[in-house]
Amino acid sequence: MTHVNRTAMPRLGATTTPAAALLHHRALPPTGIVHLGLGNFHRAHQAVHTAAALAAEEGPWGILGVASHSAAVADALREQDLRYTVLELSPQRSRVVVPAVHTGALVATREPDAVLEALAAPGTRIVTLTVTEHGYTFSPRTGALDTDHPGVRADLRGDGPPRTTLGLIVRGLQRRVRAGAAPITVLSCDNLMGNGHTTARLVAEFVAALPGAERDELTPYLAGVAFPNSMVDRIVPATTDAYRDAVAAQFGVRDSVPVPAEPFSMWVIEDSFAAGRPAWERGGALFTADVGPYELLKLRLLNGTHSLIAYLGALDGRDTIPEAIAQPAIHRAAMSVLREEYLPTVPVPAGVDVEEYIEQLFTRFANSALRHRTRQVGSDGSVKLAQRVPEPALAHLAAGRMPHHLALTVAGYLCCIAAPPGFDPGPDAAAMTDPARERLAPLASRPTPEFVRAALATGLLGEALAAHDAFAARVTDLLTVLLHHDVPTAIQEATAPITSTQLPASRGSQHPESGVSAHRAAT
Repeated sequence: MTHVNRTAMPRLGATTTPAAALLHHRALPPTGIVHLGLGNFHRAHQAVHTAAALAAEEGPWGILGVASHSAAVADALREQDLRYTVLELSPQRSRVVVPAVHTGALVATREPDAVLEALAAPGTRIVTLTVTEHGYTFSPRTGALDTDHPGVRADLRGDGPPRTTLGLIVRGLQRRVRAGAAPITVLSCDNLMGNGHTTARLVAEFVAALPGAERDELTPYLAGVAFPNSMVDRIVPATTDAYRDAVAAQFGVRDSVPVPAEPFSMWVIEDSFAAGRPAWERGGALFTADVGPYELLKLRLLNGTHSLIAYLGALDGRDTIPEAIAQPAIHRAAMSVLREEYLPTVPVPAGVDVEEYIEQLFTRFANSALRHRTRQVGSDGSVKLAQRVPEPALAHLAAGRMPHHLALTVAGYLCCIAAPPGFDPGPDAAAMTDPARERLAPLASRPTPEFVRAALATGLLGEALAAHDAFAARVTDLLTVLLHHDVPTAIQEATAPITSTQLPASRGSQHPESGVSAHRAAT
């Protein structure tokens, strides 16, 4: 991407948007959707599907976008008449489109009352969410609402404006009850298994924890609120100046918040809505009575494999996913974890050609035009891996098989997030953000076997897997190889036994060895 002088160009706005780039040409509809989580994924996924639906069938489905904390995107959108570009990239082609579906952009921490008013407005029919797994404030150990979370505690007490996503939703519903407004739909678009059921349960737990009068006021109303499950799928990296330059070069306008994305986009939704919905099926979405198989297909084959690529890639010094998957050893490990350990645990949905799906996945991973960074994919692993690893791992263990590459995923995660003293995991691993880093890092100074057991005992992957000694030992083996040798050697150890005489010279980590391959023969 060539650098261009963006400052000399007009800003993107209503009068400078190239007409050919607009996904729909209708007048901006009134707000029918309030979206919580004004990040890149929403703007490249739900907003694009909604724009395509509006192009096919009009309706009151404008989107009010709400950022949780950061004002950067919201303020930029306001300066640009709520316009932004989506830059769809692949090695073969690029396309720039403008959804033009947002009716406003707010920041929850800055304008909490305006957000609550929007949630309670009679015209609001749907609340959509892309707040990441971490934004649901549940306990990683139990999956229940984390009532020890300071934001949750404050929101339950009603101390000031809501600080959490659940607090916003519940207080918004409370205003609807008091205003006599009809029930609405809350549609999670995050990577949670059974995301609709999970959201419904957490909202109900929040309401149940409120003082008696508020609880009694809200509980009957919740019966009319819909929480459909959904599966979302599109690779959307972070915005950089390279993408800003690309839009400027193609359009001759300055967009400070363009969104890069792959051409592929998929949205599978349970058709259960309380107050109507856009014609999303005409915008590329698939409606089904059972989203579960699609969720598993994506959460395990795509997301689970993606996590392994990210951790191994970061430890191997690879800044991006395409650079990581281009390494033969990492490609082999990704294919192994997908085919041998994730795929046998997934009921493939009818009509899905799984071989075509897998081939498409690896083409998407290798999309070199899309610089999807390993640090972005690897962040928040403590929440992500809890959704992806335990069930398939336990299924294999129950059948007498050791899931070596799932163990390698956990080892890679620990090596990135809580490397022991004296070991440098590299800048991409160090840049990964994770809510568990603070509690895991102090444990890393222990000998590797003790560290792994202590890390699993924190509830990182649930109690059942933490109690499985053979799995903990296998994670220990592979973590030891990562600490003392390198990524290709660890992948080789996960694939085939390595004897002590076959191991290359140690990299000099101060951690003690722990008997590599001691548990492979027994499994």
